[in-house]
Amino acid sequence: MKILVVGGGGREHALCWKLAGSPLATKIYCAPGNPGIAAVAECVEVSAADVAGLTDLAVSRDVDLTVVGPEVPLTLGLADLLAGRGRLVFGPGREAARLEGSKVFAKEFMRRHGIPTADFEVVESLAAARRAVARFGLPAVLKADGLAAGKGVLIPRDEAELEAALRELFVARRFGAAADRVVVEECLAGEEVSLIAVSDGRRLRRFATAKDYKRIGEGDTGPNTGGMGAHSPSAVLPEEAAAGLERQVLQPVVDGMAAAGHPFVGVLYGGLMLTAAGPRVLEYNVRFGDPECQPLMLRLAGDLLPVLLGAARGDFGAARLEFDEGAAACVVLASAGYPATPAKGDVITGLDDLPRTRESVLFHAGTSRRGDGSVVASGGRVLNACGRGADLGEALARAYALADAVDWPAKVLRRDIGRRILDPGTGV
Repeated sequence: MKILVVGGGGREHALCWKLAGSPLATKIYCAPGNPGIAAVAECVEVSAADVAGLTDLAVSRDVDLTVVGPEVPLTLGLADLLAGRGRLVFGPGREAARLEGSKVFAKEFMRRHGIPTADFEVVESLAAARRAVARFGLPAVLKADGLAAGKGVLIPRDEAELEAALRELFVARRFGAAADRVVVEECLAGEEVSLIAVSDGRRLRRFATAKDYKRIGEGDTGPNTGGMGAHSPSAVLPEEAAAGLERQVLQPVVDGMAAAGHPFVGVLYGGLMLTAAGPRVLEYNVRFGDPECQPLMLRLAGDLLPVLLGAARGDFGAARLEFDEGAAACVVLASAGYPATPAKGDVITGLDDLPRTRESVLFHAGTSRRGDGSVVASGGRVLNACGRGADLGEALARAYALADAVDWPAKVLRRDIGRRILDPGTGV
């Protein structure tokens, strides 16, 4: 079976790495891929945003299943184009992908279907945003409606931060058309967790729990990023509680989309806040979280491909997800200046001397290869150091040992991933 994985980051490297172990997979392509992915798949220079080019690639290479990693091609309708050419695709169509592509659509969908979420208002001007914040009080949450690479959520905690956030959104137009509409909502307090499942359009197969760390700085400080680390299990959400949340906040999405004539096929990710008043949905994503996907792939027992294939065909059948006991962790290695203006072009050293085991795995994210063969940092998030162990402490120790084995002048990372769980009262 020929598989095409769309994307070129750490999440896609983890997916290619896992799918390469499937006895069903005879050939794996990745577009555009990266130097790390090239070790397990044939990389093809087609941008993840070039949905017409990706469709032509799947047809010309006679691909049996396309697995879409990032959100952008989904919101551009890649799944619809592939289906129109008679190709199986793992990923939702354009309409269902609006759950991530539009914060306004997602919040209104939750309201219609009785899914618990923070109270909110939709605004289109600076003055209206000020009035909404006055209603909710500070801190408040301001979300650009459209896609912003995981950076479109601002949480001003005082008047000075509020003015800066409003200027970014409505004056400087940092997010462009993505902030033509802005969701203003109450700021929730509690523990943030990720709930991730796969849907075949009717049913769900849930992944093990995971927790990610979005802020750039230790102690959960600084601006939001695409994610600076993750581990599985979450350690704050027991599996039995996760099963209940699946029924409460994920299945209603699948049912609602099916009723609307847009069956949801693919990954459904719920970002939740466990508050004193109960769980509240912060956001939905329509693809694997990055970096949550990486530790989940390390823990996943058996073959991933039958589940993805069953989902794409609209019927899981007997395909199930099972996970190893123990834990897995991912530490993101970024370049200084991320998430705003990361340094690029530094040669990465240590890549040739790494352990090659299933307990310590380095996934490439923002890397590229020069003509002389050297690998350089070419993005904000550059590498993902992942470890697996009998418990979270062992998994993190392996991840950090791997993180320390590679280097480049602008390397930055958080040293507190999982710290509060290992040492209550510290870290985040």
